[in-house]
Amino acid sequence: MAEHTEHTEHTEHTEQSARTEWSDGTARAAHAGPGHTERTGGTGPAVTVLIVDDHPVVRDGLRGMFASAPGFEVLGEAGNGVEGVALAVRLDPDVVLMDLRMPGGGGVAAITELARRAPRCKVLVLTTYDTDSDTLPAIEAGATGYLLKDTPREELFTAVRAAAEGRTVLSPAVASRLVSRVRSPGNEPLSAREREVLALVAKGTSNREIAAVLFISEATVKTHLTHIYGKLGAKDRAAAVALAYERGILG
Repeated sequence: MAEHTEHTEHTEHTEQSARTEWSDGTARAAHAGPGHTERTGGTGPAVTVLIVDDHPVVRDGLRGMFASAPGFEVLGEAGNGVEGVALAVRLDPDVVLMDLRMPGGGGVAAITELARRAPRCKVLVLTTYDTDSDTLPAIEAGATGYLLKDTPREELFTAVRAAAEGRTVLSPAVASRLVSRVRSPGNEPLSAREREVLALVAKGTSNREIAAVLFISEATVKTHLTHIYGKLGAKDRAAAVALAYERGILG
């Protein structure tokens, strides 16, 4: 009787653990361990994928697409960047499909963290936004590629394979925007620090206050401002702020 009771308790515990694993959103893991899995038919290692998006319908759709295609294995999914980073560190996927604007943890911060904690993972941004204020920070943070959600199915598969091999993948619209910025005078992208300085300038913060907030010297603030003016083609603080809002760098 004691043996039967012990077996029953063990079974209930196992079933409860399985339900928790699937219900808390932290991992719909197909395999317990990280790394590559074998493709059906033994044709080589599958490309392992982690899906990070705040919309369950999008996650379900992507998971279904990759499940129906040979050569891919979806290791898990997450609803925001914080969960995505935790899963990527644990599961070590080849490619992380990352949305950008998510409550509870955005994509750019997650990409930055993944570059530090899981450098082997390649991040392929998959989003509906292609503005400069979305594209440039994501690429600067370390994204291997940037695609829009209207990308055709086969192109997405090709892009994920390319990203897994470390090749840069950009949607035509994003690539065109980046080329235009490089070729246009006064359109050189601002660095992360320069955007921080400009955001504080937009709030009416003085150079001394900016220095205190960012823990840098006033001379360094002035240097950043000089670079900002040159990159935006602005003559003063007001013009720089106006141009930044116009180009989607701020707000």
